[in-house]
Amino acid sequence: MTVPTAELTAAVSRYAERFHAVAGSTHHVASPLGGWLVLALAAPAAAGENQALLDEVLGVPVDLAAEAADRLLDEPHPVVASAVAAWHQRAAETNALRGWLAGLPDAVERGDVPTQAMADAWARDRTKGMIEAFPIRITPLVVLVLASALATKVSWQRAFEVVPAVALGDSPWATTLQRVLRSPESGHDCYIAQTDRAGRVAVHTARDELGLAVTSVIAATEVATADVLAAAHEAAAGTTARTSLFDLPLGDAPLWTIAEAPSHRGGGRQEDCVAVLPAWSARSDHELAGVAGLGFDEAAGALIALLPKGDWDYDARQSAYARYSREGFEAAAVTTLGVRLAAAFGGDGVKRTATLRFGHPYAVVATVESDESPWDGLPVFSAWVAEPENAEAD
Repeated sequence: MTVPTAELTAAVSRYAERFHAVAGSTHHVASPLGGWLVLALAAPAAAGENQALLDEVLGVPVDLAAEAADRLLDEPHPVVASAVAAWHQRAAETNALRGWLAGLPDAVERGDVPTQAMADAWARDRTKGMIEAFPIRITPLVVLVLASALATKVSWQRAFEVVPAVALGDSPWATTLQRVLRSPESGHDCYIAQTDRAGRVAVHTARDELGLAVTSVIAATEVATADVLAAAHEAAAGTTARTSLFDLPLGDAPLWTIAEAPSHRGGGRQEDCVAVLPAWSARSDHELAGVAGLGFDEAAGALIALLPKGDWDYDARQSAYARYSREGFEAAAVTTLGVRLAAAFGGDGVKRTATLRFGHPYAVVATVESDESPWDGLPVFSAWVAEPENAEAD
């Protein structure tokens, strides 16, 4: 049985909330999907309590998660470069380990555990140079490694304009920055929405030609980070309820300003939005070992059960990077799980226009939009933006 696209998207989005909860409200970027893929590929080795826990963490039964991971890797999307590797030491082979390796998707790279230099080169090559070093340390004690890499580099269909930072209005960022980004007259999607967990929010989405959509969502300052990120996934999935500008008061509000003027582009009521937001970049390292609820303890336990009896330990980390600029968006992540020996071994009308201001920390989610691909709707990268940067001069 195949997991329906909407169900897979919901499962990865729920896992993203777990992942970001560990990072908290500091400035960071992550690829929860990269972590989910590693768990899904390790999960068929699980049994008993480990399998039950991985069912819950993955959001779907482990056999369906593995089948979904197989489809994603066998049908890569042109906007997201993806790679997975499973490396092992021959001395640690068992029939159980050989069986698990044989069941992995054909797209999974297999071979001996590489040296540190070779692993670093793999990370650089699979992420277009954005991740320079393999997240975990490779030593002679490492006998099994499972790693995923995701990367994207896209240019917007329509580039942003660059404007003075005062366009952010009453925001501390308006005084610490000199230049920010403003959405063009067309080609970007901006609106105000009502969400389940963050209340009313401002939303901006920019797209590239191949099907990557990057959605930014800002809520009131008192709304918890987790709730804003959940709202961003909701908006990225297209399930938010848009609010008409004519249902909101004119004038300044904390997140937007709404103005009204005569329109000569036909009768009736017309609406338009423009967004002002900072450029940003982030580079993050996430420790995944020993973190309850992320599933890596259970996945490691499942893989260790495939190995000869011994005193085993494991490392799990993710390195992620993203940059959001006037011209486009780039992001990459490498997620790793390594098992090692713990010891040696018509007429005038009226128009309303809203200016949405992203002037305090907010959430960003990058999703794939492709009706005929198993990647459709999947949140590939997500971020909490708390450290804005100056936009590059036009």
